[in-house]
Amino acid sequence: MKILLTSGETMTRLFNLDWQLLADSVLSMIAILFLFFALSYFLFNPARKMLRGRTEKIKGELSQAAQDMEEAKAMKEEYEGRLRDIQKEADEIMAEARKKAIISENRIIGDAKAEAARIMERARMEAELEKKKAADDVKKEMIAVASLMAGKVVSGAIDVSVQESLVDETLKEMGESTWLS
Repeated sequence: MKILLTSGETMTRLFNLDWQLLADSVLSMIAILFLFFALSYFLFNPARKMLRGRTEKIKGELSQAAQDMEEAKAMKEEYEGRLRDIQKEADEIMAEARKKAIISENRIIGDAKAEAARIMERARMEAELEKKKAADDVKKEMIAVASLMAGKVVSGAIDVSVQESLVDETLKEMGESTWLS
């Protein structure tokens, strides 16, 4: 396109700028803006919505992780406290078991001493019974000897003085301690 100047010279345009080009340019701009808004609505908004959702999901997971960490710390402290309590409880159980063992030991020793005392008393009583039995046996033997002497006295018709002397001799032979016990 050429432009005429007043002096008769023609000048050529650089871009061929005319009304048609300007109208086409404006329509292209409007079409680009329309496409931009349409693409923004149909493509960018869902992408933004997806990114927002992902961001919220990540924030939720981070907050859940922080909450889980707090719960884990609380549980750890609770378990450590329980372990301390278990150790204290074990010490208390051991102390109680020691006390019971000492009490049981004292009871067993007391029972053994009482049983030993009963056995000693029974042995002493049996010894006394044996002593009495031996004394009774000696008395029975003396009675038998006295009966035998009486038989000799009667058979020999010994007088009373002879009989007394025989009894005295027999007693001296057996000993006076036999009669006393």
